[in-house]
This record gives sequence, structure tokens and C-alpha cells, in this order.
Amino acid sequence: MILIGGNPQQQHIHLNPKMANRHGLVAGATGTGKTVTLQVLAESFSNMGVPVFAADIKGDLSGIAKAASPHPKIAERIDTIQIPNYQPRSNPVLFWDVFGKHGHPVRTTISEMGPLLLSNLLELNDTQTGVLHIAFDIADEQGLLLLDLKDLRSMLNWLADNRQEISRNYGNVTSQTVAAIIRKLLVLENSGGDHFFGETALNINDLMRLDSQGKGYISLLYSRELMLNPRIYSTFLLWMLSELFEELEEVGDLDKPRLVFFFDEAHLLFDHAPKILFQRIEQVVRLIRSKGVGIYFVTQNPTDIPDSVLGQLGNKIQHSLRAFTPKDQKAIKAAADTFRPNPLLDTQSIITQLSVGEALISVLDDKGRPTPVEQTLICPPTSQIGPLSDKDWQTVFNSSVLKGVYDQAIDRQSAYEVLLEREKELENRQMKEMKQAQDIREKAKPKRRSNRQSVSEAFFKTLARTVSSGIGRRIVRGLLGSILGSK
Repeated sequence: MILIGGNPQQQHIHLNPKMANRHGLVAGATGTGKTVTLQVLAESFSNMGVPVFAADIKGDLSGIAKAASPHPKIAERIDTIQIPNYQPRSNPVLFWDVFGKHGHPVRTTISEMGPLLLSNLLELNDTQTGVLHIAFDIADEQGLLLLDLKDLRSMLNWLADNRQEISRNYGNVTSQTVAAIIRKLLVLENSGGDHFFGETALNINDLMRLDSQGKGYISLLYSRELMLNPRIYSTFLLWMLSELFEELEEVGDLDKPRLVFFFDEAHLLFDHAPKILFQRIEQVVRLIRSKGVGIYFVTQNPTDIPDSVLGQLGNKIQHSLRAFTPKDQKAIKAAADTFRPNPLLDTQSIITQLSVGEALISVLDDKGRPTPVEQTLICPPTSQIGPLSDKDWQTVFNSSVLKGVYDQAIDRQSAYEVLLEREKELENRQMKEMKQAQDIREKAKPKRRSNRQSVSEAFFKTLARTVSSGIGRRIVRGLLGSILGSK
């Protein structure tokens, strides 16, 4: 059992590992303790042999790799909750970073991302999305690998050059639509998206590692820079969920999850998502449970999560909310209504009165039923609260089991190289045909005659010019008369 917290009445609140893949929610206003709660859950899962993936939005979670130091507030919380056998400890951690500065580079290929997620990432309209699907279909038919942005750009340029033939077989493709998509690619590239696409692509199995002592590795995605482009951030995490869903086999209900996935700033996943993508998210959340994966959304307010998804989150931890506006008050009521009532608690009132590190908690019991909501003090983590120092971080990163696996980008032959080679072959063939045509024309020309004239040619030309004149006509008549008269 995972100890989440307790209260002065010595009542401990545990999360049943068997129900951990029923997903969960950690909500609360900024500064109320969500990050520490996430840290407590992550290290607890890791200690029982469950790998964890979490986005580190502020860089604060890196301290999970180092054991906690003694502190009066920690000691006070331990005594209040009566935590048995509290022992500071470090945890096995893998650091990841899309930009490769604060962890192992995280990459995927254009083909693995797929047209649906890529269309959302580029914010394409329906027409542009249709053309992108055509590009993927033709690439698959012709065996062209779409690995990075230059591959996709080359494929789109090829579509534009052959749009008449493609339009007859696939539907209308215009140069204007292709140009619009390429401009969106340029914006993505300038936003740092080019770091995300390429090889070596992330192997999902590397997120599910155990260390030599059987503890699950905690994979932390450094997201401070990534959050400058929220759409890249949300698309990346959704791609990871999709990969887990597609690659992992069905395992049914296990005694503990195979992987727990924490999605911080979860509202970004649903903001502006088109209907087809939203349906995909809902499907993944609903079905990935049977593959042994638990998803925990971390956000400020439960209303950030659509009802169709919120209804699938069985384990809920609600930190304090603020009631500054009528809209906030409605959100508080909605948050209170998501819990199973406890006759001893006025949930709606308590939500605004919770102190930092305190939360309302309801989890699933061993039969899958939500427990009545309880007011709870969250356990202190056994690892350091706050980020590692640069020196400590470097020590952990240099000893990583994945050192050297993803560090170097690979640029093998793909659509860009193949289409470039085809273009060169076409140019060479055209040049050869032009040369052959030139040779044929040269051979068909008549040979040039000499400019020098013979004496007879000069005489007859002079005679012809003379005949054409009036004097010439009189001379001719005289000559003819003499000839006729002689007869």
C-alpha cells in the first residue's frame, strides 16, 4: 500500500497499488503543494518497482534523485501523521530533455508522430490536414521514410510539383495549400520543434526500466523551455501516451501498474484540441488501463479536465482552491461534487481553507469503489524537496544507464535523400535528351555551300539582273529579232 498522508486523528490514507491504474487527479491552486504530492507518489511507486514518467515543469523535481536532509518541518509532519519507518532515500532517475541540454535528447520521427498529431501541432485547417494525410499515404506507398522536418518538406514539395496527377487519384492538391503547410513547418522549426524530430528515436521500453535493486526508474522530462510552446509540450506527451497504448500488450488487472504517467499542466492537453483528437485522448485514457498504465493528471482545477475524462479518474487528491470570483466559486462547487460525500465534512467550504501540504483525498478501495473524502496532511517526501545543484545533477546524469544511447543524432537515408536523388536523375535524363535532340538537329541541317562563285554563275546572275531592267528587255528583243530574222 502507498501511504499518501494522514491526519491528527491518526487516520492514514493509502492508495491501493492494484487500483493505481484506474488513473487519478492531483489538483490545486499554485503554491498549495501539488508538486510535493506528485513527488511523494512518484517515489512511492518507484520504491515498489513501478517505473514513473513525469514532466518537470519548473525543474523542481530533480531533487527526487537525492535523499532528504533533516528539517524541523519534516520532523513535525512525521510526528503529526505518525509515519512508521520514515527513512530518507534517493531514487533512480533518468533525465530527459527535448532540446538535449538538461537530459537525454528525446526524439521521434515524423512517421511515428502521424498526420493526426502533426496536424494538431501545426494548427492546420481541414484542407491542409487532408493534404498532409495524402503526403503520408504516398510516402507509405513508395516506401519513403519521413524521419525529420526536411523529409516532410521534401515530400510536400514533391506533391506540389506533381499535383495534377495526384489530384486525379487522391483529391485536390493545390500549390497554395502546400505552401501554407510548409510555412507552418518553418514556424515549428523556429520554435525548436526540429529538435524533436529525427533519430535515434525514443524507445518506449527505456521508460520502463528497473534498477539493480528492483526499483522503478523515475523519468523526468525537463519542461521549462518546452513550456514556451505549450502545443509542442502537449503534443509530445500525447504522442508518448499513444505509443504506450499501441506498443504495450494487454495484461488485464495487475497487482501494481507497469508504468505510472504524470501529466502536469494537464489542461494544455485539451485546450483547442479538435474533435477527432479529443476522441483519441478519451479512447487512450479509457483503454490504456488494461495495459497496466496509470495516468495521473496534475492541474489547477478539476474543471480543466473534460467530464468524459474526469469520470474515469478514480483516485483524487484536491489541494486548496481560491474563491476570488464567481467563476472560482462555481469551480469550487464543481470540485467538491466530484468526491464521494463524507457526512462529517463540508467539502465545499474546506477546499478554500486547506493549508499548504494539505488536501482532500478520495481513493478506490479494493473493490474499486471510491472512499468518502477525507481531509489529509500529505506525507513529506523521502527525497530532497527542490532542484538538485548543478554539481549533483551532473553526477547523476553522467552515471546514467542510457549515457551515449541517444546523445548523437543519426541522419540516415530517408525521403529527403531519395527525392533529391530522383530529382538529379531526372535532370540528368533531361540533359541527355536535350543533347540527343540537339545532335539530331545538327545532323539534319544542309551542308553550307562555298561563297565563291564560278565565272559562269557570275555571268548568268548578271544577265538575269540585266534582263529585269528596261534596257535588258530591249537587248533581248534585239537579239530575238536577229535570231528570228535570220530564219
